[in-house]
Amino acid sequence: MGITIQHSGVKQLLESHFGQFEPELISKLAEHCVIRDFEADQQLMRPGQYFKSTMLIVEGGVKIYREDQDGNEFFMYQLGAGDACALSMICATRKEQSQISAKAIEPSKALLVPIALMDELMTGYKTWYYFVLETYRSRFEELLEVVDNIAFKSMDERIEFYLKNQRKLSHSDELALTHQQIATDMNSSREVVSRLLKKMEQRGMVRLGRNTITVLF
Repeated sequence: MGITIQHSGVKQLLESHFGQFEPELISKLAEHCVIRDFEADQQLMRPGQYFKSTMLIVEGGVKIYREDQDGNEFFMYQLGAGDACALSMICATRKEQSQISAKAIEPSKALLVPIALMDELMTGYKTWYYFVLETYRSRFEELLEVVDNIAFKSMDERIEFYLKNQRKLSHSDELALTHQQIATDMNSSREVVSRLLKKMEQRGMVRLGRNTITVLF
């Protein structure tokens, strides 16, 4: 389990990752938020869960998945520091059960914002209102990209897009990824992913290592 703690550095974290928030909003959140630490591979959300808070990611990375009735996962999008999950905001505000699962891909920290504050934040702080709208817009565009990839692109094009996105999110050309992780995120098989990655390596697009992939394009 992650550790939920009151933290004297909440205000500093907010100022570092959410500098667009007005000072009064930062003070309000610092007063009511707590920090929760998550270990790598730990679940932050699961289907059927009710939310008592929504989360702002301040460190690490989180992947959002949709699960079917058999527990098979479909990768939707990834969150990094400075992001929030639009779907958790909607479920928390409407007091609905989660339809998604979320998993930390590395040691991560999140600020928990109580749902009791949501109405006050939306009506009382313009920067929060615009942050929520931008969060909805960004996640919607990411979901459209997922649909476009599935509907209109070949598997090798999808892997290329996936690696570009992972490089952007991690701010590094060297990605700590296994072939199985990519296959899971892309709802494919490890054998297919490995074969296509090998072809990309032969074309000079990537360099494959032990549980690492270096993006060269």
